[in-house]
Amino acid sequence: MIDYKQAGMRRSEYETTVRALGREPNETELRILGVMWSEHCSYKSTKPLLRTLPNKGERVWAGPGENAGIVDIGNGYGAAFKAESHNHPSAVAPYQGAATGVGGIIRDIIALGARPIASMDGLFFGDPSHPRTQSLSSGIVSGVAGYGNAVGVPTVGGKTLYDPSYSENPLLNALCLGIVRREDVISSKTAQPGQLVVILGSKTGRDGIAGAAFASVELSEDSKASRPSIQIGDPFIEKLLTEACLELRDKGLIVCMQDMGAAGITSSSSEIAAKSGVGMRIDFDKVPLRAEGMQPWEIALSESQERMLLIVQPEDYEKMAAIAERWGLDCAIIGEVTEGDRYVINWFGEEIVSLPASLIVDDCPEASWASRSPDYESAWTPREPSRSRDSSDMRDTLLRLLRSPSLADKSWIYDQYDSMVQTNTIVGPGAPVSLLRIRENGNMIAIALESDPWKCSLDPFRGGAESFAAGVRAVAAAGAVAIGATDCLNFPSPEKPEQFFELSEVVRGIAACGTELQCPVVSGNVSLYNESASGRILPTPVIGVVGLIEAPLSWIPSGNWKPGDRLYLVGKRESSLAGSHYQNVIDGKVSGRPMPFDPEMERSFGKLAHVTARKKLAQSARVLAGGGLAVALAKEALASGMGASLEIDPSTNDDVALFGEGGPRACYAVSEQDVAAFEETWRGFPCSYIGAAGGESLRFGSVSLPLDELRDAHSSVPENNGRRD
Repeated sequence: MIDYKQAGMRRSEYETTVRALGREPNETELRILGVMWSEHCSYKSTKPLLRTLPNKGERVWAGPGENAGIVDIGNGYGAAFKAESHNHPSAVAPYQGAATGVGGIIRDIIALGARPIASMDGLFFGDPSHPRTQSLSSGIVSGVAGYGNAVGVPTVGGKTLYDPSYSENPLLNALCLGIVRREDVISSKTAQPGQLVVILGSKTGRDGIAGAAFASVELSEDSKASRPSIQIGDPFIEKLLTEACLELRDKGLIVCMQDMGAAGITSSSSEIAAKSGVGMRIDFDKVPLRAEGMQPWEIALSESQERMLLIVQPEDYEKMAAIAERWGLDCAIIGEVTEGDRYVINWFGEEIVSLPASLIVDDCPEASWASRSPDYESAWTPREPSRSRDSSDMRDTLLRLLRSPSLADKSWIYDQYDSMVQTNTIVGPGAPVSLLRIRENGNMIAIALESDPWKCSLDPFRGGAESFAAGVRAVAAAGAVAIGATDCLNFPSPEKPEQFFELSEVVRGIAACGTELQCPVVSGNVSLYNESASGRILPTPVIGVVGLIEAPLSWIPSGNWKPGDRLYLVGKRESSLAGSHYQNVIDGKVSGRPMPFDPEMERSFGKLAHVTARKKLAQSARVLAGGGLAVALAKEALASGMGASLEIDPSTNDDVALFGEGGPRACYAVSEQDVAAFEETWRGFPCSYIGAAGGESLRFGSVSLPLDELRDAHSSVPENNGRRD
């Protein structure tokens, strides 16, 4: 018999269990509660914070509490989307950790009855010169590609950043989006007594046992000891499972559906029971197994992949089983929905678990951690706010930024991905925003994935708001209206007061931005304890923003300069170097305080960007992000295959103007005939003419940077990143 500490519980949690049951739990019950009350499954440290996020809106069909969020995209169709982390598994087994992260988020979308049509990934790697970065980055990217390509869901974009804090603890955040008709949405809250509990998909083995508990603690120095917790994925089975579930949906044979992710059968079955307000009886001796001698607690907590739990009417089971057989999938009745709140597991006729479903899912005591603000004042002490630079300084700085791992070309990553399968991708990886065709209703979806950990480290409130606002700006510049967001909150241990303060303030910033910009956070994930013996990660919120472009379609691409186009900067020239890529690359450290969140400016920018797209007043648009104005112009020139003559003299402009970051700003390329209408549209908002497109060089006053030189810098491969030339 294990004790509560071995099960991963705190003493107070164990005492809560004993009081609720009126007895001591047996070993299987203790193991189940230990995993279900882990940080990964219960969110016990963040529930009060997550309640502050806006999650309602006129377009929201489903929000937190379902497998993913769903927003209305017109004509009776919804977009289901969510981001999930698979950080610890990717740190100890990069390929399988990343692959099963992709597989798991796809199943979350399927569980709602939606067909997955696109994936994105947020990748955070350490210093490219670190000895582990090569194996970690190449393995993780290969895992994303290997699974996504084989399962037939395009990987259409993402975000990749490098910082030494991720050297031992890389981050893999996976986002998936699917399409579903309103009448086809499947809920996890509609089970009724008398219905059958069915397992569909792969057999259950010992892989991934207690993976949720593993994801809720710091990585040990000897990560090899954690390898038994890593799941093994099979994308070909996942493809069969996808098609089988969608056929069952179309034939009306599914009452409820839940992915078997963290904590496997236990989480999926108890969550359906608790959310539906019913009880459940599971017969573990009826679960199809692929390993001999499995103990009941192993069956309960196995995280074997490619499995779904379905609730079906008794009269529909034979039809369902026939469909499963046609798709070559295992299918078995493993239990029944019952009256009341009792969750029971039987093992060859013996009752081995009897717990309230609500206790398992809802009654984990919330963790209360001390919060203390770090000494930000010393970090906010201004560095030299601006310094004049001569031509050689500007040239060298821009080329160094373009070569830096976080800003350099990422084609070594996305060239491994199939971004065009399903043929809905209009704009794929490499662009600021990914655009997807919605065949079902003629509209388009825009998706942006953003994160700014350096700014979060300097001012977590402003950094959280900036990470969210950056995604909203990006979809707005493309012509889309932001209609929903998902977040993945990657942080170190909340048990340290300064780190819990950081987490709390980032969430406060996200909540403020989502509320002010009327973009609800409809789904998400929290990943804590991202630290190892070598240190902690930066505070890393990853925000996925989904925007809608309604028919008749009118959108603005990036990298689409035409000869003679007039180039404009919209937004304030003033920005900040605090937490910027400039500081990381040139100064070697970040300092200062990022720009404050300005909701009125953000709203105005979004409104005018939509008007610009709707009236087709620009050829090309790119929001200013990492590297500021100079890097945005260089990327636009490279993507367009065309230079520009810019009315920006680097000898009289400082580093803040050229490389500062933050706030709603974008560069537009406008054809001659649209100049008057464009300027009139942006009247009242900062808008400056900065040059004209044309030629083979990017020219800043006396500085001339040939496109070939810019391309050579931008396409340089970070040392040891695993690229196969």
